[in-house]
Amino acid sequence: MNQNPESSNSNAQWERSALEHFLLENLKENRKARRWRAILRILTLVVLVGLVTQIFDIGLPGGGGSGKHTALVSIEGEISPNSVANALDINSALSAAFESKEAAGVVLRINSPGGSPVQAGMINDEIKRLRGLYPDKPFYVVVEDVCASGGYYVAVAGDKILVDKASIVGSIGVVMGGFGFTGLMDKMGISRRLITAGSDKGMLDPFSKENPKQVEMVKKMLDEIHQQFINVVKEGRGERLKNDPDIFSGRVWNGEQAVQLGLVDGYGTVDSVARDLLKTPDVVEYTLKENFAERVAKRFGAETGAAISKALSRSAEMR
Repeated sequence: MNQNPESSNSNAQWERSALEHFLLENLKENRKARRWRAILRILTLVVLVGLVTQIFDIGLPGGGGSGKHTALVSIEGEISPNSVANALDINSALSAAFESKEAAGVVLRINSPGGSPVQAGMINDEIKRLRGLYPDKPFYVVVEDVCASGGYYVAVAGDKILVDKASIVGSIGVVMGGFGFTGLMDKMGISRRLITAGSDKGMLDPFSKENPKQVEMVKKMLDEIHQQFINVVKEGRGERLKNDPDIFSGRVWNGEQAVQLGLVDGYGTVDSVARDLLKTPDVVEYTLKENFAERVAKRFGAETGAAISKALSRSAEMR
């Protein structure tokens, strides 16, 4: 049976059209796939760069700021060797801020209830050293919510201390606390068996009766540290400090009262100092930040410690 030539041509054209359509659609799908692969590669690269930057803390000193700027160092929270506000990190940041040729001045922002007198003293000493090396570089302290005890110990090293009217300032004193359980132990028939080499080795043991001689020794030690604190404040504030016996009593004042007593110099913020006093509104943060790797390491260490403790506890229970 002979095939109609017209029908044969029509079938050939349909097949060619279908093939062209298939190839065109396949080409479109390939282009979409390539486009999405390129987007995914870019996103992956961005994520990897972000992670590497966080892990290795990549960045220029002072946050990569360029040109004239106000250098900012922050003390947040308790001042202690195991906190973010430790003397080593704070002093490193202060050193970088003072050394920067582009920094028109340095601002130390404090929001701290205090902490270790040793750590505070180390920061105060470093500020004095840096101010001696860079006498022409202004150094201001800005208080936010609270600047008490060790925080104020650090603050008095500034050219000026600026606060908010409601800031809490002061607490120029030293404290040591504890508990005594001897009354409870007597009621429960529990006796303390403490063996020491050295008559004062068990001093202030909460499970032993209070020893008046040892209490007097501790009181003398605290008085000496308190006097060191007083001397630092007097040296830092000089004639600006009013002659008020309550200043060194350990109490706190609000910002407005602190201005009247000469504990601080006036009101201001980081932005107002940078803008109005240093005439350099661009603020660059120099404070050392805990990077991603450090946070992971600390969390891993804490979780590992907890796991070991739990395992030891279970082991003890099984015996």
